Amino acid sequence: MATSLLQVRVEESLKDDAARVFESLGIDTSTAVRMFLKRAVMENGIPFRMTLPKAPYEAERGYRAMLEIGEAARRDGVADMPLAEINAEIEASRAERRVSET
Repeated sequence: MATSLLQVRVEESLKDDAARVFESLGIDTSTAVRMFLKRAVMENGIPFRMTLPKAPYEAERGYRAMLEIGEAARRDGVADMPLAEINAEIEASRAERRVSET
């Protein structure tokens, strides 16, 4: 199959950031672009939704909350607690609550 050269102009920082993402996925930029083009042909259009969010997406807030929970677990000495022990504590707490409700 014959190939042709495709040139695209983008900011250098965008190219570098994207290359790092692709590298972490085990592919190079050329492979990522080929994947995009093949998917566009399969979809007969842009291979992702192009809509504006109804509200701003704030993943940073959730991420910070997860970090705080992890830090609290380490501080309280329960970060390495096995699942069976966690479940046992939950069940004991529920049983204790049922007793106090009666």
